[in-house]
Amino acid sequence: MVRVEGLCKRFSVPRREAGLRAALRALVRREYRVVEAVQDLEFSLAPGERVGFLGPNGAGKTTTLKMLAGLIVPSAGRVEVAGFTPSERRPEFLRRISLVMGQKRQLSWDLPAIDNFEFNRVVYEIDPVHYKRRLEELTALLEVGEVMRRPVRQLSLGERMKCELVAALLHGPQVLFLDEPTIGLDVAMQLGIREFIRRYNTEHGATVILTSHYMEDVAALCPRILVIDGGRLRFDGSLEALRRQIRPLRRVSVRAAALPDDPAALGRVVLQEGGRLVLDVAPERVPEVVGALVGLPEAQDLAVQDAPLEEVMRALFGREEAAELG
Repeated sequence: MVRVEGLCKRFSVPRREAGLRAALRALVRREYRVVEAVQDLEFSLAPGERVGFLGPNGAGKTTTLKMLAGLIVPSAGRVEVAGFTPSERRPEFLRRISLVMGQKRQLSWDLPAIDNFEFNRVVYEIDPVHYKRRLEELTALLEVGEVMRRPVRQLSLGERMKCELVAALLHGPQVLFLDEPTIGLDVAMQLGIREFIRRYNTEHGATVILTSHYMEDVAALCPRILVIDGGRLRFDGSLEALRRQIRPLRRVSVRAAALPDDPAALGRVVLQEGGRLVLDVAPERVPEVVGALVGLPEAQDLAVQDAPLEEVMRALFGREEAAELG
């Protein structure tokens, strides 16, 4: 469904020093620097996959999504989405994709959401009978039956995001690009959006590419992740594989009336506070350590978990920064 080969994007960015003299000089002779936003990116996605696209700010995630959606022309390389070249922006291609950006809106601010939906129906030439059935399905799933009748400017962030999703899916896209769709939403709204995306993917077989700084979104939705940093692909695989590669230690925690005299003998101490102890333990030592912790006085809340995804990502990018400095 999506194939990317040797994808690159370079931007020429003007630069100058501060001050009036530098501003006047820039009017006559402007200096530029070349920014390599994306470099030699290669990956492919099968129909119906849900893939997380992760990386720090400025890594090139949004730039890549915009090239996949045809909003930006690549500097080099080849991109194919649903059998089309995105930069050609053919109507048949645009009917097969949708791009939702949590930090930007596509709905007209002064109109009710339902009028925006009708506008999209005309633009995408959706059959009225099919449109009505599709609208009823989406508004029921996202619970926006009454919300969509109010002007968009009067909606909360979560309500607007739900309406953005309805507008993006009315034409039944085969590929859905989601750029931080849950940004700024409360926990309940995030859960609702996640469940909707999962259900839409399952019922319609759409390919979903998700970028998010909320690791819970990625862990809940994406069996496969792509990690990009500095415009380059750093990892392609499952979350479990990334954890094993970057942070293979298991996190063991317990509460007890009395803690071991030498907890460092069991593993690396992450937290020792009051009656709570948290350790990072090698996988082969987990049974031994659990046995020792169970025997503590009034032991409770014993848990064995993988390292938090946030720590895995921090460790991954920290290693790369250290390698570059080295």
